[in-house]
Amino acid sequence: MKILWLDINSSYSHSSMAFPVIHAQIMDKAQWQWSVVRGTINDNPGTIAAAVEKEQPDIIAATFWLFTHKMQIEVLSRCATLLDKVLIVCGGPEFLGENEEFLRRNTFVSAIIRGEGERAFPKLLENIQNPELWDTIEGLCWISEGDNIYHDNGNAKVEDFSKLRYPEESPFFNWDKPFVQMESTRGCFNTCAFCVSGADKPIRYQSLEQIRMRLENISEHGIKDVRILDRTFNYDPLRAVQMLDIFEIYASKMRFHLEIHPSLLSEKLKEKIAAVPKGLLHLEAGIQSLDKHVLDESGRKGSLETSLQGLEFLCSLQNIEVHADLIVGLPAYTLERLRSDIIRLIALGANELQVESLKVLPGTRMCKAAIDKGLKYSPLPPYEILKTPAISPTQIAEAMHISRMIDMYYNTPCWQKVIRELILSYDDYLIQFTQYLKDIMVIDSPMSLERRGIILYEYCKQYIPEKVPDITVAWIEAGFSLKKAPAGNTRKIKSPEIFIEENNYSAEIIYGSQEPSHRYYLFTSPEQNIIFGYDSESHRPTPSFRCNLYKKRVTIL
Repeated sequence: MKILWLDINSSYSHSSMAFPVIHAQIMDKAQWQWSVVRGTINDNPGTIAAAVEKEQPDIIAATFWLFTHKMQIEVLSRCATLLDKVLIVCGGPEFLGENEEFLRRNTFVSAIIRGEGERAFPKLLENIQNPELWDTIEGLCWISEGDNIYHDNGNAKVEDFSKLRYPEESPFFNWDKPFVQMESTRGCFNTCAFCVSGADKPIRYQSLEQIRMRLENISEHGIKDVRILDRTFNYDPLRAVQMLDIFEIYASKMRFHLEIHPSLLSEKLKEKIAAVPKGLLHLEAGIQSLDKHVLDESGRKGSLETSLQGLEFLCSLQNIEVHADLIVGLPAYTLERLRSDIIRLIALGANELQVESLKVLPGTRMCKAAIDKGLKYSPLPPYEILKTPAISPTQIAEAMHISRMIDMYYNTPCWQKVIRELILSYDDYLIQFTQYLKDIMVIDSPMSLERRGIILYEYCKQYIPEKVPDITVAWIEAGFSLKKAPAGNTRKIKSPEIFIEENNYSAEIIYGSQEPSHRYYLFTSPEQNIIFGYDSESHRPTPSFRCNLYKKRVTIL
């Protein structure tokens, strides 16, 4: 029997874990021949369907998740037309809720597996030609042909998570992506109503020895980035410390992305995080909102005060990167409070700030309580929030424009420092600059880093002229053209020593050293005089040397 996995992802940099996870459990079964057709949501569905038809499979399996939903339907409907007798089995987070309507609307789908498929899918394959036995398969949903009755076998769950074979053992595991994903636990201690793991109890673990073995294999394949999929990496602080000990072995080879809860930082874990080598960790600190009432309404556990203290500690460290997030449209979350939360997180110094809209996902408690809470959301994937009693559709659109501005400027290293200073120094800057981007019709347009800098320069020149020199310094240090307007009053000089001596300056070297191969440029403004040096031999666009100049004090006798 030929089984084909339809692997549709949101981009080529991503790769679904579902296929190798399931295939690894049954890859020794000789009676099943496996193949895969891969694509992205930007590909032509007809082209993908043609590739599937060429394989002539008996069964097509596909995983659905938010942004892939529409493309999966377009491809599978074509496949069902091209292949008269093919059986189509679907799974994934899209099917954690009620599935009858989907099956009746998409009659070409033979069955759905709700929940974890490592045990359910192999059992379905064993009984694929015996529908009378499907009632024994946990998590299976289908409509029987003879009587048109909907059958629902609940939610499939793997109890012995640590005994599963690793997805990396499958020959279909994709080692060509820029990063790999790895689960070391399943489930979550928290009860967030908006999350598909909010009711997944208890937490199931792999042993530390299993983690060591898997990472060694991943390292041998030359992978640089590993994304740990654990919902709350530090739920058990002691285990988190032990995991970090393992990660440190690969400090010079790999970088690890983790999701942590900032209120669960024990002293030992704080000490460990503060001591890891720089660049080893990228931490996603779950925040969602800084309003206790909003968090309570969303079912999120943990002390807000302790979370803020933990986040402040993490943001103070220079050896890690910290990503924080806020969710627009959570119950009771207003636009005004969202703005103040953004400013608060920027003041704390988060390296990245993500502001995203609530997705009311199937099967979550938020979805089940949506009517009672007055939540209006899109009936189509990705099920984004449209309106709540606390925020209007217009305000949600405004919040997403602020999100876009934050992503274009704050989350871009070359503009982050100056944007932070502007947001924290000027009342309503967050609102006014976002409105400016809307007025000149670029808020939803892709822009180069240089174009963003020109727009920021033009805004400050018109509304905050005293900050123009700061924009110029950021522009120069980003390595952009010294011939364009944001470079300001910058001119070439022959010798820093001669210029400093002739103009009675003292110099403070910020970085680099003076070299014979350097070209030197002087930037002047009423408040600042700076010399930048560029390495002529390396042709790097960014300065290799910077010194700030100060007028020497003249003592009058």
